[in-house]
Amino acid sequence: MAKSNGKMIANNKKAYHDYFILDTYETGIALHGTEVKSLRMGKCSIKESFIRIEDGEVYIYGMHISPYEKGNIFNKDPLRVRKLLLHKAEINKMLGKTKEKGIAVIPLKVYFKGSLVKVEIGLAKGKKLYDKRQDIAKKDRQREAQRDFKVRNLG
Repeated sequence: MAKSNGKMIANNKKAYHDYFILDTYETGIALHGTEVKSLRMGKCSIKESFIRIEDGEVYIYGMHISPYEKGNIFNKDPLRVRKLLLHKAEINKMLGKTKEKGIAVIPLKVYFKGSLVKVEIGLAKGKKLYDKRQDIAKKDRQREAQRDFKVRNLG
């Protein structure tokens, strides 16, 4: 299980709404210098991104890192494919799990851990519409219970 204890850059809230997260991994990411500078300014989006395992390596597609405004020729394509850094055993374990029907690998968070950029990825299983409705109803019940608890304690 990955623990994030650094500065948050990007969070994929939609992933928790659309998927059941079965397992999480903390990975490194191969970046160029101006991309890191852009990330320090918080210019990153992982809402439309996804992860593929190809030839024993893990790649993230669709991760948007805005070009660094003070960089010139050194800026890279904002949507280029980036390699994620994992141990071979973790990749093989994920590959075995993704062979099952309905299991996908999705990015959850991008954050700094010290001076390093980390990506938290998760093995996820898609939710059905009724699962999403149950989650929304559960959150509403919890919100109502908290509101009632506050009212009783204030009076």
